[in-house]
Amino acid sequence: MKSESDALKKLTDIQSEVSCHYLIKNNGEIVKMVPDLYIAWHAGKSSWKNYKSLNQSSIGIEITNLGHKHGYKKFTKKQITSLLKLSKFLIKKYKIRSKNILGHSDIAVLRKKDPGEKFPWKYLSKNRIGIWHTLSKQELTGKRQLKISKIEENIFFNNLFKIGYSKEYPKDKDKNKYLRELTKNFQRRFRQELIDDKIDQECLIISKNLINSHN
Repeated sequence: MKSESDALKKLTDIQSEVSCHYLIKNNGEIVKMVPDLYIAWHAGKSSWKNYKSLNQSSIGIEITNLGHKHGYKKFTKKQITSLLKLSKFLIKKYKIRSKNILGHSDIAVLRKKDPGEKFPWKYLSKNRIGIWHTLSKQELTGKRQLKISKIEENIFFNNLFKIGYSKEYPKDKDKNKYLRELTKNFQRRFRQELIDDKIDQECLIISKNLINSHN
């Protein structure tokens, strides 16, 4: 949304059919929008592993940002500090596993880009909030934009499906388009410096590492 006030209006308007459990404002203030045990409409049509329609089984946190449509920017330090605090509270209260902390782009590949490539997944993972790969810079050096074979491409996608990304795509959509968007959303989370929908050796190695480290 273009402004924080517009976002608040939309999230509290029943006609919009959009809601969340928590909103973190630009100044770091945490606004409780919907009680944890109620369903909030933040995920929409979504899929992860064997779960469908994740509204029914998740707690949704929205963070004020202009987003990719209106001038996507870095999240503020105050927002991330508040997110750490809130996440740790919810993780402890509901015994949430790190690998079950997801972005909207993970669960709704064709519809969502958020939280996007400026979201500090690596930093959060150090605080046991979400997952990240365990590869060093040395292990990844020279692998970016290095081509892969067709067999390796299939291995990459199978790794993504094992991690939890959906194999299924809408029947009225093009499969290749879905796989390109899936690749970009994987990059937005795990290889944030370059979002180009091209599967290279770096993406392949990261996907393998995530399987070995977290599955």
